Amino acid sequence: MNPSKKTLILPILLITLGTGWLLTTLGVAPGVDWIWTLGLAVAGILTFALCGLDKATVVAGPFLLIASCLSVLRQTDRLSVDHEIPILTIIAGFLLLIARHPSIPTPKWITHDSSAVSHDSNQ
Repeated sequence: MNPSKKTLILPILLITLGTGWLLTTLGVAPGVDWIWTLGLAVAGILTFALCGLDKATVVAGPFLLIASCLSVLRQTDRLSVDHEIPILTIIAGFLLLIARHPSIPTPKWITHDSSAVSHDSNQ
């Protein structure tokens, strides 16, 4: 991981913690488990911030952000878990289809590992 990207983690975590705390004290949504919900959102944002855009992050990042939004809807009784899980399943399928697009690069950790395997098998 690039050192400049490592410095993103603490500020993003502090912003997330402060946002959840403020929303709770303002009474915007006091019944929401902000640690879980904002944790999902931060994980989605950090996916892009730390790893860039590739076939893995184009699935994981948006999935975590959408899961965070749906979590708020469920915790505020606007969505039942019986609807949340199928919605997340459908979204995962769509994101996997999007990741197949040729313009989205393969993650470097996959191409790097496969080239190492090819190199070893050639010897």
